[in-house]
Amino acid sequence: MFTPFNSTHRCLIATLLTLAFFLSGGRPLSAQEEGESLITSIKWELGPGTGIMDKKIAEIDIPEGYMFARGKDTQRLMEAMGNIASGQEVGFLTPTNLSWFVVFEFSDVGYIKDDEKDTLDPDAMLESIREGNKQSNEYRAERGIGKLKILGWETEPRYNPDTQNLEWAIRAQDEDEGIPIINHNTRVLGRRGVMKATLVVDADALLSTLPTFRQRMASFEFGKDEKYSEFRKGDKIAKYGLSALVVGGAAAVAVKSGLLRHIWKLLVVGGAAIGAFFKKLFGRKEK
Repeated sequence: MFTPFNSTHRCLIATLLTLAFFLSGGRPLSAQEEGESLITSIKWELGPGTGIMDKKIAEIDIPEGYMFARGKDTQRLMEAMGNIASGQEVGFLTPTNLSWFVVFEFSDVGYIKDDEKDTLDPDAMLESIREGNKQSNEYRAERGIGKLKILGWETEPRYNPDTQNLEWAIRAQDEDEGIPIINHNTRVLGRRGVMKATLVVDADALLSTLPTFRQRMASFEFGKDEKYSEFRKGDKIAKYGLSALVVGGAAAVAVKSGLLRHIWKLLVVGGAAIGAFFKKLFGRKEK
């Protein structure tokens, strides 16, 4: 259960809704206004509080100045941004200034053994990711979404056996506009599967954002009986290991394309004010 909104939060949401209604003026909504209507319809949980992910699979702290949405709303946000929703979304965490965000997806593939932790081969994995990206680009083209070019590792895959966290980052580029894109990927192993945490941020802000992101992730915790250490004999075992998690991450790079330069233009002044933060995103859809 989400922490209830306090009076300040209610005022914030009410102001957003009022502004969105005022912008429409009784006219059919434009693409930009549809974006503004979408953002105000999301059931945001504002901090401080605790974000409980779908099916109580996990939770994460929502500090003051942050907001959280659950799975269905996360899927709506992803699709509005031109991304491909996986159906596995369980949460979305972002600062209220929307300068970056994290998408949480849980895959119930079973218990993933970490016996590959000392034999990860970054070169072979990068080659596989590039091959997978070719197919992703075909799908993106069918949807009218720009193709991506995989440039290489920003951070090579590394696994922490103490926290069961696997991290890596791939640098890519929008082939149409030449925009650099970086998705920083974290995979947290659990008893029944893996939590995918994808950080989407402007490429030039990655290094400055990572410490804050890792601080937020330090509060992430699987739910009762869902931790990696709580594995029991007879539990489902995944059919792949750590390398496959990284290679599968090509899909995350291909669809969560770091469109922050185009869409996140929320301006909060003295409580709340709505700007045209979906203007470019939905303007492109109108073309």
